[in-house]
Amino acid sequence: MTFEEFVEARLQALLRYAVMLAGDPHTAQDLVQETMIRAQLKWRQIAAADMPERYVKRMLTNVYFDLHRGSWLRRVVLRGVDLEATMEPRAVGDHADGLAERDQVWVWLGRLPRQQRAALVLRYYEGLTDGEIAEVLGRPVGTVRSWISRALATLRAQVGPALTKGAAP
Repeated sequence: MTFEEFVEARLQALLRYAVMLAGDPHTAQDLVQETMIRAQLKWRQIAAADMPERYVKRMLTNVYFDLHRGSWLRRVVLRGVDLEATMEPRAVGDHADGLAERDQVWVWLGRLPRQQRAALVLRYYEGLTDGEIAEVLGRPVGTVRSWISRALATLRAQVGPALTKGAAP
């Protein structure tokens, strides 16, 4: 498979994965672009790997992890996030309630450490097993399970008080 064939076949899936990691489609596009530049430079090595997509997905995850380690100049956010273009709409009684709920979920996910968020996205969005997640993140399976467990515990702790607040008259 050539690099061009790989990009044509997998670019949209990589972009969706990046949106779930970054929470922002513009940042996701930057992550994918940076990853594709790196992948093109190493394409012979990647093409020789057993699973090129997983190799590139690991590269993308590492670029995401490195995003916050760089200069503060690269992290300026100019406006809010509109993920409607990448997320499927669902039926809700009031459109504003649905937007508020979605925004709150993004806030909760944004508070998670990068590794925990990546593990959750790989598990629940990409549908990977613990072993596959460990391979993508380059960590032992036990570490992946720990990150997922901690992330879910953190989300439960955040969601509980929010639900209690919403139920009070």
